[in-house]
Amino acid sequence: MPGISGRGLSLEERRQLAVNLTRVLALYRSILDAYIIEFFTDNLWGTLPGSWQEALDRLSPPQLATLLLGMPAEGEAVRYRSVWPLTLLALKATACALAFTRTPGFQTPSEFLENPSQSSRLPPLFRKHVRPKKQHEIRRLGELVKKLRDLTGCTQVVDVGSGQGHLSRFMSLGLGLSVKSIEGDQRLVERAQRLDQELLQALEKQQRRAPQVVHAGPRHPPRHVVKWVDPTALCEELLLPLEPPPPGGAARLLLTGLHACGDLSVALLRHFCRCPEVAALASVGCCYMKLSDPGGYPLSHWVAGLPGCELPYRLREGACHALEEYAERLRKAGPGLRTHCYRAALEAVIRGAQPKLRRPGVQGIPRVHELKIEEYVQRGLRRVGLDPQLPLNVAALQAHQAQEHRVVAFFSLALLLAPLVETLILLDRLLYLQEQGFHAELLPLFSPELSPRNLVLVATKTPLGQAFSALETEDS
Repeated sequence: MPGISGRGLSLEERRQLAVNLTRVLALYRSILDAYIIEFFTDNLWGTLPGSWQEALDRLSPPQLATLLLGMPAEGEAVRYRSVWPLTLLALKATACALAFTRTPGFQTPSEFLENPSQSSRLPPLFRKHVRPKKQHEIRRLGELVKKLRDLTGCTQVVDVGSGQGHLSRFMSLGLGLSVKSIEGDQRLVERAQRLDQELLQALEKQQRRAPQVVHAGPRHPPRHVVKWVDPTALCEELLLPLEPPPPGGAARLLLTGLHACGDLSVALLRHFCRCPEVAALASVGCCYMKLSDPGGYPLSHWVAGLPGCELPYRLREGACHALEEYAERLRKAGPGLRTHCYRAALEAVIRGAQPKLRRPGVQGIPRVHELKIEEYVQRGLRRVGLDPQLPLNVAALQAHQAQEHRVVAFFSLALLLAPLVETLILLDRLLYLQEQGFHAELLPLFSPELSPRNLVLVATKTPLGQAFSALETEDS
């Protein structure tokens, strides 16, 4: 999906982009505000212009992926089989033009061509206990952090929200960086320390078997610290160096976070801005719906002053959907696409039985696509504490199921707009850093098919100029 580059925009261009985004999001707010499970209860299809209904009603799931989301299959020609209304075409063009591009400098992650579960670019010992998605992420972000460290002269990397330590382990034992890991969950830290020791033992065995192949220098695993980082206050532990700085010198820290959840990514930005010890930042955000409101967004004075800049929970939650993954599901047109339709039908039954019960959480019902719609509803009623034997209007449920293609089309329409919300959130962070007098760029780092939140924010306190280009390495 095309878009605008997050790199190289001037301050004025960033400000104008924020203006355009808030205007567009305000214009299509009714689509963004909608919950797909209320498709029938709120007659969401009826909220669309009649000409849009006519154009979208005729499309198969693969056509939605190609024509609406702009994600054709490889080699597929894009052909419109009917005349679309100009307003719908304008929405599609605007959504593509104003969103930050999520396309990195490589078409497919070549590291998985030989084996889809084992990265050929990551040393085998670092793949153990790590899923392919995470293998791809820790390798790409780790290598970027190392280049950024070299460019900025940082002496220590701080991995905030480090979880089980996969990224920290690769940066320290794989790339030779000095790493401190900060994680608030004691259990995850204990797990990370066990994996560190397991990897150290494996590396020692490997060195004994092939000393001429394995680097024989000292290996220092990351230092793990159990600590919750308060997004509203500075964390002293985060700023403490692993070793005393040399006489006359000072520690220079590089902060990183791989999918730092909600306010944790905001905490990284604030530490970068307020702490002279922090010289660089490489942050990949996640879970925008968990941002504090207010406090987590907006951060910049410019965005905060724009009419319509507000992004309530529903919009921020929608910005976290996996657009490329859903487009692939549309291309395959499998029965799993009916899940939203079934859940919307269940919501209608729930409202009929208990009108004040709205959008209750329904834990995943296994193998939805194999169930008749009435069977799904009965199981769903049990999940929300209602009588599964309630008399059901089977004809009405089947009428709902007949509109499955409309549910899929409306959800696809909302997904088309979701990247604009993410773009505004990340643009706000770029402007916030620039307002503080710092330098920041946004790079698509991961394959979006593997890792939907694939944009990394890179910030420094001194201009790097063309050196930023050195961070955009392509997979060969």
